[in-house]
Amino acid sequence: MDIARRPELVDRLAAGYALGTLRGGARRRFETLARGHPALRVTAQVWQERFMSMTELAPPVAPDPNVWKRIENIVASESRVDVPARGEEAGPLRRARNWWRAGALAAVAASVAAVVVSLNLQGELEGSRTQVAQLQAQGLQLARGNQELLAQLQAQPEIRYVSVLHDDKAAPALLAMFDPKHGTLMLKRMSGFEEGPQKSLQLWAIPPAGAPRSLGVLAEQPVLRMVAAEQLMGESPVLAISLEPKGGVPGEGGPTGPVLWKGAVLRTPL
Repeated sequence: MDIARRPELVDRLAAGYALGTLRGGARRRFETLARGHPALRVTAQVWQERFMSMTELAPPVAPDPNVWKRIENIVASESRVDVPARGEEAGPLRRARNWWRAGALAAVAASVAAVVVSLNLQGELEGSRTQVAQLQAQGLQLARGNQELLAQLQAQPEIRYVSVLHDDKAAPALLAMFDPKHGTLMLKRMSGFEEGPQKSLQLWAIPPAGAPRSLGVLAEQPVLRMVAAEQLMGESPVLAISLEPKGGVPGEGGPTGPVLWKGAVLRTPL
């Protein structure tokens, strides 16, 4: 399976790898694929940067002003000390009142703490929702960017074989480059040769043994593309161009006219 042709799968696997949910053999297979696919490495790195932003703490939230007002009222009420008349208030009653006041203060403190925690949780929740929305938007943008990047990578040729065809004086006349990914042989004329209205240039693959194989007739334009088989290009160490009657000759019999140019086929490193 060519994973580069499935951008949605690339994005999903890269997100799982960055998040850590892709484990075991699946994680190792992703790492192996990423070594040969730059788009996978870029996507995984971008997802890692997105998830790192979610670990930041939400900004602090101030409690409601009414909470502080309640605290001030309780403190003010405690500052008013009642003076017992004629020793009416005994020690147990005073202790009971003190316990009641302590309990009231503890309850208020607990209420304040609960309000503050609630506000902080609400703030963090809102911040998380905002971050999730931003992450989803960024994920959509990333997916579109990955699709464009993969389309560009797929459109780029993968040159595997190169040949410079020249005459007997080593003057270059034509550059041939073979792209096995698209099965295309690209040709560029490097001289001002004109075959004339009644003649055609025909390209031949010369194998180590056996008759030459015709690759086609060259159109009269500076740059052209022809369909060719990778096996034939890989098994032919030499390319040659002959001058033939208009439209070329059958490929089984080999060239009938003079061979104008020829060149060795070189395999480029991967």
